[in-house]
This record gives sequence, structure tokens and C-alpha cells, in this order.
Amino acid sequence: MPALPLDELQLTEKDPKTGKLRTLPALCPEIKADRSFVLYRPPPVVRDPALVEEFLERAKFIANDLDWLLALPHDKFWCQVIFDETLQKCLDSYLCYAPRKFDALLDFHPEVNDMQKCLHRSVFLTFLRMSTHKESKDHFITPSVFGEIIYNNFLFDIPKILDLCVLFGKGNGPLLQKMIENIFTQQPSYFSDLDETLPTVLQVFNNILHKCGLQCEGASAEPQKLEERVNVTPGNMPLQELKDIVLYLCDTCTTLWAFLDVFPLACQTFQKRDFCYRLASFYELAIPELESAIKKRHCEDNSCENIQPFIEEFLQIFTSVLQERRFLRDYDELFPVEDDVSLLQQASSTLDETRTAYILQAVESAWEGEDRKKAQAVKDPTPLAASNAASAKVENNSEDLEELGAAYASEDECASAAAAPTAKVSGVELDSLISQVKDLLPDLGEGFILACLEEYGYNTEQVINNILEDKLVPSLDKLERTMQRQLKPDPTPLVTSRYNVFQNDEFDVFSRDSVDVSRIQKGKRREKDTTRSLLNDKRLIAEQKERYSQYSVVVEEVPVQQGEAQFYKEDYEDEYDDTYDGNQVGANDADSDDELISRRPFTTPQVLRPKGQEDGQEEEEEEDEEEEEEAEKERTKQDHFVQDPAVLRERAEARRLSYLARKGHKHDSSAVVGNAKGHGQNQETVQERRKKEANKSTRANHNRRVMADRKRNKGMIPS
Repeated sequence: MPALPLDELQLTEKDPKTGKLRTLPALCPEIKADRSFVLYRPPPVVRDPALVEEFLERAKFIANDLDWLLALPHDKFWCQVIFDETLQKCLDSYLCYAPRKFDALLDFHPEVNDMQKCLHRSVFLTFLRMSTHKESKDHFITPSVFGEIIYNNFLFDIPKILDLCVLFGKGNGPLLQKMIENIFTQQPSYFSDLDETLPTVLQVFNNILHKCGLQCEGASAEPQKLEERVNVTPGNMPLQELKDIVLYLCDTCTTLWAFLDVFPLACQTFQKRDFCYRLASFYELAIPELESAIKKRHCEDNSCENIQPFIEEFLQIFTSVLQERRFLRDYDELFPVEDDVSLLQQASSTLDETRTAYILQAVESAWEGEDRKKAQAVKDPTPLAASNAASAKVENNSEDLEELGAAYASEDECASAAAAPTAKVSGVELDSLISQVKDLLPDLGEGFILACLEEYGYNTEQVINNILEDKLVPSLDKLERTMQRQLKPDPTPLVTSRYNVFQNDEFDVFSRDSVDVSRIQKGKRREKDTTRSLLNDKRLIAEQKERYSQYSVVVEEVPVQQGEAQFYKEDYEDEYDDTYDGNQVGANDADSDDELISRRPFTTPQVLRPKGQEDGQEEEEEEDEEEEEEAEKERTKQDHFVQDPAVLRERAEARRLSYLARKGHKHDSSAVVGNAKGHGQNQETVQERRKKEANKSTRANHNRRVMADRKRNKGMIPS
């Protein structure tokens, strides 16, 4: 028989008052145990024994109560969670007051740190079990009922989820992501709650801008009272108020970043409210002002004044050794001067920018012509996600909570932090790190130092500190302190490991035996197909000049060499028809003499032409008219340099009238011109204008074929 879910399960027990059996639902307030959970308070700031003892006692009470809660069976656990208000207040107090990562690092007592880690783990396990609706095949809650339980009883809400992400997200990212996804999946109403929460988040940004005296969105909507107009800026506000604003901003931004990093599906809800645009606008207005105020603000303990003499001494020393180029290069390789100057700029706002720029420029000039290699400090590894064993326990919904707790027993901050992979250091950089340790501890062997560097992520400071304090891991303690370094030979020879621009191409002599020497060009390659080369190429002009020069050569008599006369005599025929030899064809033509030696096309007599070819006479008359015009122009050109335009127009009109007369056309120009505009026109003028309009297309360029034939006959166009 399958097991019933917890929301449908009924329990039978004796009534403590009557002693009779009664049936109660599994989720009943009467099953809740009478236990009072105390509220959480953060660790003390100072090492006061009384405050430390108070914190330890309170934290121990909370840790014991949570361990008791986690050990309860499935039904009693949920009854205690749903109906115990003191438990919810205890969990809320921890989420509210637990130290964040951006808080100031305080020197807590070791017992305080241990108790805080233990309590941190217990709180996380409690919320983890509260977000799991199915622990095993026999202990589970209907998903829909589970969503109603956590939503109606406020076991989870948007502020709690945000605090869970910022407190436990760094070491438990994948596990926390599954936890929150399950909450939003089983109860979609949380998406609407998140959408209603965003205006409050945006209002936080507006409040910060208002406190800083900066213009915010909607500021002009309400009139501002005159007494409220106080010129408050981040630069002149009290120091404590500035600290509160900065911490408030850090808390808000860090929490939002952690939530979106753990639960990316919420990005769509944020985008509906134009969160990205509002955030960018706020950043542009607030961050530069806060950053400038923090840099220029003088600390109350006058630390800036105390450090100023050391800064001045640093600048003087470097100014005096700027001419020592070799020293600057070696010093900058081990201790970058740019980093030192950056630290000084952060420590003092009155640093002379001109002197620091001069020093940095001198260091850069010392590296001119040299291969610059700087040693990069390797930072400590950062913790990653929780262990795979813990994730597997949650995914499989373990039957017993003790097994779930055992999976987290070795976690630090409720997570088993695995070291991030560190980039392997080799070559000159590794030699530099070994020499740094050996300079302080010359008795150690390079092999032992190398093993320590590999163990502690190539952090020389941590290696030196652990060796001096005798805190090395057991594996390093077993090694010989004077162990020398074993140099490993390079498995790849120099020829096969080199790379250049000719790698595996046709000129790579290391990968091929034959190379096309003709493809190798010594010196600058000749320009091909450029504009200058095309303009300098005169071959086409020479070819055209040779072609057109043949038109100007007229051979009237072919000279016959001695011995060739017989050859021409054989081709001569005495029956040649010399009927037309006496005719001077084209002798009276005004054209050039080239026309006499060209073949004239055959002309059909007019009487033999069919109908439709009578226009030839008209064309010949037009040619005669054009020839007369050319002759007239030639005569005019010889007599006058510039003729009177009126005379030219009269001559042109006379030639036109003469041509019309030969054609038999009667045209009265006065009839076409008519009377002045506005005085009316007679019938003859109207008819002449209509006739001119109808026949004006009979000429124009309709004699183009005749002119083309004429040019071809003269040899101007090659056949």
C-alpha cells in the first residue's frame, strides 16, 4: 500500500485528558512541542570577556535547539516549523543580523569564530529541510499543498530569499539554486511578490540620491519647502552618515547580485521594471560623488597626515635614482613601481600627480629596447561550490536527516570549499618565486621550496609564514628540507616546438624538403595593376597610332624591283576597259583628295529606282547645301576673324529660304510670327502654326545614315 502524503495522513493517539483514542491530522498544532527559541545577536565588536561569554551562551542555545529540530521526524518537524512562532523569529533574526562579507573584518575570539560557523551551518540545514517537500518515498508532502504551506505561513518570502542568497550563496551556489528553484516552482505566487518588491528596491536608490543631495527621478514632481533646501553633499556630510550610506548601498547591491546569480530566472521580472536603465542612471549620478568623497575625506585619526612624510620620502628616493636604468628595470620587475604609486594614490588624496607621472615615465623609458617581464602575484584560491556528496544527498532526498547532516559535517560555512585550480607557474617566473623564498631561508633546497609553492598556490608569503611558524601540511613535513630541484628535460625539441609566420606554409623549410625559389622575391616587389602602372603603359596608344597612320599613306605608284617586272606582266590583261578613264570622278568635289582613291559605292540611276527611293535626290541636295555652307565658312574664315552675328543670321536665313524655294515650299515667316501677344491671330497664322507643329519632326537628325555612308566612303570608319 503506497504511503500517504503528510497533508493527508491521520494519526491515532490517546487524549491526555480523557484517555480515549482520538484521530488527529498529522499537521496539527497540538503535536507541536513546547520549546522557546531565543533571538540571535551578532558577535561582539570588542574582545570583552563578558560580551564574548554572552554571545557564546546565546549562540549555543540556538545551535542546540536547531540540532534538536533537525533530529525530529518528518511529521513533528513540519508541525514545529508551521506552528512555532519563536522558531521563525529566531531564524529571521539570524538572517537579519548575521555578518555579511562586505562588513569590516573584526578580530573575533577563536571560540566566537567556531561557534559562528557551527550556527551558520545549522541555520542553513534548517532552511534546506524546510524547502524540501519530499525527503523519501514514505515522507513527503503533496507539491501543491507544500506551496500553500510555505506561502501562507510565511516560511519563505522575498526578503528571506534575498538574505539566504547573500549569506549562503558563495559556498553553496548549486545547492542553493536548486533550493530556490523548488520554492518558485511549487509556488508561482513568489514571482508576483518579486514584481511587487522591485518598486521598493528602486526607491532605495532614490533615497540614497536624496540623502546625497543629488537629483533623482521624480524629484520635481513635489514642490520642495524652502527650509528643506540644505546643500548636503557626500563631501560635507558627517562621516558616520557617509559610512551608513555606503554600507546601505553595499548591502543592497551585494544582495541583488547574489540573488540574480543564484536564481537567473528572476532577471525577466527585473527587466519588466526597466531595472537596468534605472541602475545605470543611479550609478552615473551617485557612484562618482561617493568615490570622490571617500578619497578626499580626511580620516578622524589623522592617518593621512601621519603617512605624508613617508610618501614624500618615497618620492625623493625614486627621483634621485631615476638615472640608474638597470636598477630601475630589475626593481620594477620584482616590485612594479606602478602598483606602489597606485597604493600611494589611494592612501593620500594630496599626492603630487606631476612627480608620480614623471617617475612612471622614467621607469617606462628604462625599459626601452628590453624584454619586459613582470612577476605576477598569485592570489589565494577561492572557495567554490559545495561537495558533490552533499548535492547528491539532496537530489536523492535521503530517507534520514542524519545522513543529510553527515554530508555537511565537513563543510566550512555550510559548504565544503574546494580550492580553485591555480594556473601553473613555470620558467623565469617560477625561478623568481623560488629565489624570493631562498633569499630569506637559504638553508632550504629548491626542490623543497618548489613543493611548498605548489601546495600553497605559489604564494611566497604564505609559504614563508607556514615554514617559520611550523604549520606545514603533513605531506610537506615528511620531505627533506635540503631536497634539490630536479630539472625536467623538455620533451619537445627546439625545431618542432618553434612557431613563426611561415609555420606549415610553402616556405617552411622545416616541414617540407623543397621550396619554390621562384616565389621568393628579394627587395620590393614590382607594382602590378596599379593606377600609375596603367597610366605609364603606352602600348595601346602605339598600336592605335600605327593603325591610324595607314589612313594618311596614299601609294600612287608601286616601285618595281629588278626581276619583278615579269611577275607583273603575267598578271596584266590588255582587255582592260578604259571607257571611263577620262572621267574625273570627284574632281570638282570640295572634299579632300582621299576620296579620289577610295571606292565609291554603286549608285542606281534615279529612273531605275523603285518608288520610295526618290529621296536620294533630296539627300544629294542637302549634301550640296552643306558643302556650300562649308565653303562659305572657309571664305569667311579667311576674310574675318570675328564676324557680325547679325550678318551670320541673315546669311543663314537666306540659305534656308533658298532651300525652301528649291523644294517648292512656300512659307511666310510673317504668317507664323503673327501679331503681338494679346491682339488676336488671324486664320492664316493659326494654319501656319499648326502646319509647322505637325511637320517639325520631318527633319532633325533623319539624315544620319547618309552622313555615316559619306564618312565610310572617305575612309574615316574602318569597314
